[in-house]
Amino acid sequence: MKQEISGYTRLAGVIANPIKHSLSPMIHNYGYQQTGVDAVYLAFEVERQDFLQTLETVKLFNMLGVNISMPYKKQAYDACDTVSEVAALIGNVNTIVQKKGQLIGCNTDGLGFIESLKEKDVSIEGKSLMILGAGGAARAIICQCALLGTKEINVFKRKNETYKQQEIELQEIARKTQAMIVLHDFNDDGKRNQVIEKSDIIVNATQLGMGKDDRMPFDDFSKVTKQHVLVDLIYHPLETRWLKKANDKGIKTINGLGMLVHQGALAFNLMTQKDLPVKSLLQDIEQLMEKKKEN
Repeated sequence: MKQEISGYTRLAGVIANPIKHSLSPMIHNYGYQQTGVDAVYLAFEVERQDFLQTLETVKLFNMLGVNISMPYKKQAYDACDTVSEVAALIGNVNTIVQKKGQLIGCNTDGLGFIESLKEKDVSIEGKSLMILGAGGAARAIICQCALLGTKEINVFKRKNETYKQQEIELQEIARKTQAMIVLHDFNDDGKRNQVIEKSDIIVNATQLGMGKDDRMPFDDFSKVTKQHVLVDLIYHPLETRWLKKANDKGIKTINGLGMLVHQGALAFNLMTQKDLPVKSLLQDIEQLMEKKKEN
């Protein structure tokens, strides 16, 4: 279906810095073409001092909405008129829907993660989850999994100046959701191996392994078995060195492309009330990324 732009065409986009590398325009414009939505989706690389003014244009131009990525998720949360229950628990938003001049903040990251696991026949209910890293994506996953019945969540973060505050915030999330959430020192190898042994799903939510970075969140696989599922939120490359090492041991792995597409599909639905064809989109993106890799 060819996309025609007219005087009725609506605008949507993603706001971040940097953002030109983003796959979000491909995801949403693909969805518009497949579902017949008269809209176009662009990437807006915005400086921090211009961010709030940019959000005002979302209302001024009667946009469908915008997605928000780093470093503006917390700032966007503070600027919304209302936020969803999950976004309130996380404390940031990645999706803003514009309705009659009101900015409604949501966060689809956590649910996108869970949907990407479901696609691979992996459930988080009653499971023990280990998360390496404690940034925005990790926090969204922690909150969503805590709300949906994960048995235990062990988070590993570097012991820097934000460690104590992060520990307090995770304790508050645990109190609100009645989930078991514990923070550990990322560099404590002994504790990491103890937690690996009792975990079902291990998630890399750090940037270690992204792009040309071949570092791994950990390289001691002595406690990792075929009973584990390893998830890397990175999707460039599709198979990080960490996932390759797990694959070589016959361990089930999941890369970050599914989470990216599923959180995008949820955002697409919030803005358009249409369902994005996830399966065909994933196949197209995987083929495109494989071609780029070959070139």
